[in-house]
Amino acid sequence: MAPGSAFPDSDRRVVLGRIVGVFGVRGWVKVLSETEPLENILTYSPWLLSGPPGDGIPGGVIPGAEPKASGWRVVQSQRHRKGLIVRLKDCDDRDQAQTLVGAEIAVQRSQLPPPAVDEFYWTDLEGLSVETIAGDSLGVVDHLLATGANDVLVIRGERERLIPFVWDRVIRELDFERGRISVDWDPDF
Repeated sequence: MAPGSAFPDSDRRVVLGRIVGVFGVRGWVKVLSETEPLENILTYSPWLLSGPPGDGIPGGVIPGAEPKASGWRVVQSQRHRKGLIVRLKDCDDRDQAQTLVGAEIAVQRSQLPPPAVDEFYWTDLEGLSVETIAGDSLGVVDHLLATGANDVLVIRGERERLIPFVWDRVIRELDFERGRISVDWDPDF
């Protein structure tokens, strides 16, 4: 989100999962979905595949093929054990599928439905500054973790901090317009 903006950056890529392996010999891949329910990842198209710099997956490149700047389309999918397996258009054999292992699956932020009033996506919190109610800067939200009991903000600043995302008790104010989160938190902790 742009600083001072009340609305998330619609051009930003939002990671929804990752390709974690291959399945069979006909180009199917195993997908780790971060959506709930996990099948929701299949409702978004096209998928934008990318990986860490230098990994050989600029947009998801199959050797001998052009990068898919327009994204990848799911042509078949099914539940498999505790996850999903997917066949992508133009990925027809195991060797091609293997080149996509490790790729992050992302979509444009604008593809996500608008959240309801008083709701937001975790991705909208990333990059917000975090300060205590006394005004001490703690850093910025790097990402969030789901722990079962409550979600946790991972804050990067002078040092990494893990702050539970608990309304009223810890999280006192969430201000998208100013790009900040106010927390009731000891800066020495």
